[in-house]
Formats: sequence, structure tokens, C-alpha cells
Amino acid sequence: MCRTPAGDAGVIHLVHELAASLGRAIDAKDAHTQAHSEEVAEVARVLAAGMGLPQAQVNVVHVAGHLHDIGKIGVPDAVLLKPGRLTPEEWACMQAHPAMGGEILAPLSCLAEMGVVAMVRAHHERFDGRGYPAGLAGRVIPLGARIIAVADSLSAMLQTRPYRPAMDFDRACHEIVACAGTQFDPDVVAAFTAAKDALRRLTETFRDTPARA
Repeated sequence: MCRTPAGDAGVIHLVHELAASLGRAIDAKDAHTQAHSEEVAEVARVLAAGMGLPQAQVNVVHVAGHLHDIGKIGVPDAVLLKPGRLTPEEWACMQAHPAMGGEILAPLSCLAEMGVVAMVRAHHERFDGRGYPAGLAGRVIPLGARIIAVADSLSAMLQTRPYRPAMDFDRACHEIVACAGTQFDPDVVAAFTAAKDALRRLTETFRDTPARA
């Protein structure tokens, strides 16, 4: 059933429901990240569509957005919920979550064939090669991961975290544009800029309805 998952509407719908459920389970570990995975998935879907990806691939990026932080299930709560600066050892533990997420999802052949596993593993890689876990650079990083990186950063900046207050949308937008070519793929940032008004409205729905997590 999973040989051509990206083109099978029934399979992608089932996988999406499962991914959304798992994303909510991860977000529930931390009150500060409620609905984060859902927001990342929705922003990533807008960006993928804006870059002209086929609908089947947009759907795959959307699923990967829901699952991008699943590796945090292996991060101790003492690290994940720590209000202050992480020690080098704690930061190394936190940086392990993309690779751990890939390991968790790898046995699911549907997700591996779709490319979801690779996207989850690479969503903290940077366009300049200074990310983790593998130090990939440029377009070697899967496109879906480059899209999720922007969506993830936007959602994170718009949320209050134990170590800093939330930014407003315009400040977060400025930060993303400023990091084009270093942290982020310039093509994804261009799609972000083109969809700025739609993304502002979309993210406002997550600020207005916190209960949807």
C-alpha cells in the first residue's frame, strides 16, 4: 500500500492524521510549545505551495512539519523545560533530537519513501553548513527540511519560551529575512516574503485560539 504514498490520497490522509496526533503529543510535553507542530505544519504547507511544489509534495512537507520535533520525546524534561541557559552537555542532548526523530520514524517505510524521515532529520541543518546533526549545506539539505526550518523558526519566535518572551510577527519576519543565505535557503525566504500577509493571518489564528493544541 505504501509504494507510492505521496500520490495515494487515502494513505496520505491516514498518515496526516497520525502525524498530527503525534505532533500534539510531543507539544503537550511543554505548555510553551502548545500547537507548535501544527503551526509549523501549516506554515510549511503555505511555503511549499508558494514555491510551486506539486500538491503531493506539499502534502508530504505538511506531514513532516507535524513530525519535525518527534525526537524530543527522547530529550529529558529537565533539559527540554529548563528555563535558563543550557550547559554544553544539555545543548548536545537537545541537538540530538533531529537525528533521534529520524531514528524513531525510519522503521515506517511509508515515511521513509515519502522523504519525511530525511526532512525530520535535517530540519536543523543550516544553508551555510553550520547546522546539525550532519552539517549539510545548501541544496544538499532536502528542500522540505529547508522549508520546515523557516516555519519552525517563525513559530518558535512567535511563542513565549522559558528563556525569552515572544516576538511580534514583524520582528520575527525581519529575523528570517536577515538570515537568508546563512541559516535559511534564500529561495524559501523569498517564498516567505511573498506569503507574508497570508502567514501573518495564519499565525494569528494560533495566537487567538491556544486551546487547539
